[in-house]
Order: sequence, then structure tokens, then C-alpha cells
Amino acid sequence: MTHWIILPVVLPAILAPFIVLAARYHIGIQRVFSIVGVGALIAIAAGLAWQASDGTVTVYRLSDWAAPFGIVLVGDRLSTMMVLLTAVLALLVLLYAIGSGWDDRGRHFHALFQFQLMGIMGAFLTGDLFNLFVFFEVLLIASYGLMIHAGGNARLRAGVQYVLFNLLGSTLFLFALGSIYAETGTLNMADLAQRVALIDPAASVGIRVASVLLLLVFAIKAAVVPLHFWLPSSYAEAPAPVAALFAIMTKVGAYAIIRVYTLIFPPDLEVTVGLHGMWLLPAALISLAIGMVGVLAARKLDRLVAFAVIGSMGMVMVAISIFTPTSVAAALYYIIHSTFAAAALFLIVDLVRSGRDNLELKAVAPISGAALTAALYFTAAIAMTGLPPLSGFVGKLLILDASFSSPLVVWTWAIILSASLISIVGFARAGSTVFWKAESIAHPVEATLPMRPAALSYVAVGGLLGLLIAHTIFAGPVHAYMNAMSEQLFAPEPYISTVLDTPGKLSTPKEAH
Repeated sequence: MTHWIILPVVLPAILAPFIVLAARYHIGIQRVFSIVGVGALIAIAAGLAWQASDGTVTVYRLSDWAAPFGIVLVGDRLSTMMVLLTAVLALLVLLYAIGSGWDDRGRHFHALFQFQLMGIMGAFLTGDLFNLFVFFEVLLIASYGLMIHAGGNARLRAGVQYVLFNLLGSTLFLFALGSIYAETGTLNMADLAQRVALIDPAASVGIRVASVLLLLVFAIKAAVVPLHFWLPSSYAEAPAPVAALFAIMTKVGAYAIIRVYTLIFPPDLEVTVGLHGMWLLPAALISLAIGMVGVLAARKLDRLVAFAVIGSMGMVMVAISIFTPTSVAAALYYIIHSTFAAAALFLIVDLVRSGRDNLELKAVAPISGAALTAALYFTAAIAMTGLPPLSGFVGKLLILDASFSSPLVVWTWAIILSASLISIVGFARAGSTVFWKAESIAHPVEATLPMRPAALSYVAVGGLLGLLIAHTIFAGPVHAYMNAMSEQLFAPEPYISTVLDTPGKLSTPKEAH
């Protein structure tokens, strides 16, 4: 199954141009190939995750060039889990896009969707920092096309803002890669893990600068304060299925931080010790607070959900920034929860939009299918705010428990609990205004009642909420698996030896050239 690792990247890369060239004017054919392709991705991702579940690290060497000279793709517990999460999310988002007709409101939706999946899958599977940059750029190009799908001035402005911030991140990424290569002579992550460990702490200025630059790049992707300004408008203005798919995009930044700062720059590495801990945890706590205050202050339902994404990423980054096996395991559990919860909320917002003139938080006449939509919103809001009994509550408890090892444990508890209360008030206010107060307002006599959303749209949202319920029911086994995954991350020797295929041997700069 070694060669199967490349399929999550190659399959969407083949489907996207095929859809453009052979099915450009046939939306039905596009839909069929997209659904079949994503279904195949789920099957492949499930097989890869099963193979990695016992701790096996699988390597695919393109053209059979050995690392660190050639390009490698690596499948371990973390990367295969993220690939599977993306594939499952993509299927439900795609079903919603088809059911709601969003895919037919502009050109090339399905091709861009496949290119987006290619970039995301590649970012999770690559074993090389330069190719991580390449896949980030694939993400940027495809996501910009998806963001302005169906047009509109507001959407175009938000898309330009999104591109500018991400181009800034790309520039910093290139500077970081240049610094790392100048210091080590390699960009293969397994090789870097060995070489960085050999750098003399007295001559570590260059690699410390590179470490900080990389952290800034990944913080932009993860929307960590003060690098979060691009997210509220971008996510709020994007088409609903696109915003739902973007729920995994911020997780790419979190994944990169976990991967790089446990493999290349681990917490106990002398040359970079303390660099990420000095400001990442305070920034994560501020992100959590700002996100949930934004939920309370939002005047439109779509911006409320966008700020909730910032808050949920703050929660994820709080756990990651503690950098212990326990905290990273809690972060991984919460990543799955927040991805499905955010995606469900963005789709629910679109269900509300289909029956109203706008998404302002003010009472208007009841929307079509209000009872079912309200039930879905209620369930998703419970999940996002971290109320029992859903997985958000479990994830929050895991993060609070992991924070006991942090020197900022008091601040962590205080901000997490306060932000949770604020988010509950914000979501309750929005829900009561949109659904409950609407019942006291009648439709004008001359008004045309809005059409009820398609059944397939409800199926997609219900599927996301069903996954959240399953994530709660199986919290014990899932968390045990996350603990095993975290232990593998903090003991990277098998990963390094498998990629380099030289157990116990340290490569030297002379060998790399």
C-alpha cells in the first residue's frame, strides 16, 4: 500500500483538469465525477489511516530518489488522520453545494474544489518544507477562485484581502526556507531534525530567526492574533460550501506547527528552546478571547460564525502552545470537533440566508423550514460553545486538564471559561433573534414565501452533526488514539529513520551536496 500515499494528491490533480476539459458545460457530469472522486478519496484515506494506526510510518519516494535528495510523501498517524478528516468533510460539503445549487452559480466550481483538495492533501502528506510551501500556494490559488465563486463586489473585496494576507505569509515562508537552507543545506523535514540538533547553540542566530519566521507563517494560516484580520470578512463573504471547506484550512496551519515544532524544533531543543512558548500561548489566549467577544458583538449571523472560528482556533492553539504530549492530544481531539462544528454552522447560515433578505441579527418573518433549521442551529451552537453533552465539552475539559502543566494555568482557565460563557450568550442571542422572535412577525400579504431548502442540503448538515455526535460517543477510543498519535510525534526517531532509510546514521552537509 506504499504507493497509495500519492493517490490523495494525484487523484484530484487528474480530476480537476478532466472536469475543465471534458465536462465544462455539463454540470451533471461534473457532479458525478466530483462525488465519485471524493468517495474514492475517503476509501483511500481510510486505508492509509488503518495502515498507520499501529504506528507504521510509510514513505513514498517520487522517482525512487532517496531522501533527502528527492521528494517524499510520508504517512503516519497524524498526516493520515488529517487526510481522512479532509476527505469526509469534502464529501458532505460537496453534497451541500450540489443540493443548494451553489456549484452552478459560477464557473469551474468542481475543478477548483478538486485543486483545493489536492493542495490540502499535499500539505498534510509532504515530508519536505519546500513542497509544503508549494502546496500552500496551490491552496491559495484554488481558494481564491472558490472564494469569488458566483461574483459580487463584497466577495471580491474579501478575496483580495485574503490573497494579500496570504501572499505576505508566502513571502515570509520563502525567507524562512532560505534561512533554513543556508544554515543546514536541506529542506527535508526528517533530515532537518537531525541537522538542527547538531547546530552549536553559540552559532544559532540564523536558525532561530528561521524558526520564528516559520511560526509567523503558520500563525497567519491558523488565524492567530494579531494575524487574524483576514479571516472574518473572507469566511463571511465566501459561498457557504466554500466557507465550510475552509474550516479545514486554518487546521493546516495548526498541523504545520505541530509537525515542525515536534519534529524539527522540539520544545527541548537547545538552539530554539522557549521561542514558541514566549508568545504563542498568550497570543492563543487573546485569539480565544477576541473570537468569542466577536461572537457577542456580531451584527450578522455569518460574521458571528467567522469569529467563532477564530475563537475555536484560539482554543486549539492554547493546547498546542503548551507543547506536551497530553496537550497536543487534546488539541488533536478538538481539531476534529471544531472542523465539523464550524462547517455545520456555515452551512446552517446558508439555510437561513435562503429564506431571508439578509443575515442581520434582527427579527423578520419566519423562514421556510424554520423548525428544522433552528434544531440544527441549536445542536451546532451547543457543540461550538462547548456545552455538554457534545464533543466541544469533552475537548474543552481535555484542554483545561492539559493546561495544569503551563505556568499560565490560572490565566488559561479564566479565559477559557469566560470565553465559553460569552460565546453561549452570543449564540443564544443570535438564535433567539433569528428563530424565536421571528414567530411574532407575519409575512406581508403580497410577499412570496421562500422555497424550502433541498433535502440534500439538510442531509449534508445532518451528516456533520452526526459526526459530532459520533465524536462524542466514541470520545474514549478517539482520545486514546490521539494520545498514541501524540506520543509518536514526541518520539520522532522512527519517522526520521524511515524517511531517510538510514537507521542510526546522521547525514552531513557534505553528503547532502
